[in-house]
Amino acid sequence: MFQNDSMRAIDRQECLRLLAKAPVGRVVYTRQALPAVLPVNFALDSDAAVLLSTSAGSDLVRAIDGVVVAFEADEYHPATRSGWSVVVTGRATVVTDPAEHARLSQTGPRSWMPVQDGVFVRIESEIVTGRDLRGSPATR
Repeated sequence: MFQNDSMRAIDRQECLRLLAKAPVGRVVYTRQALPAVLPVNFALDSDAAVLLSTSAGSDLVRAIDGVVVAFEADEYHPATRSGWSVVVTGRATVVTDPAEHARLSQTGPRSWMPVQDGVFVRIESEIVTGRDLRGSPATR
């Protein structure tokens, strides 16, 4: 990745630390052979997988279960032109193990949307990349 004084690559551990404090991210996937992006709340599991909570019959579950997706979260401060962006790429799967589902029901994310027949989706953190942008105050 290109680096200069205002942008630097972030290592995996720093990426995961930043993700852990972000309240919302975006799932990037394919819907009807076209790119789609959906904002979601999430949590990180102890193994660094991204966890989502949603309805079993949702369009999202049908589109991403068993396929490779990207997940992105960021933070940006316009006044200083600074921020960060982290992308996790990996296979998304619906959690089907009853014990794992029970554990996540206690510790996993709670959807901000109403959920019917709730499931958890795990996005494995196979590739984690990030960048940090340190700008200068905006001029008018």
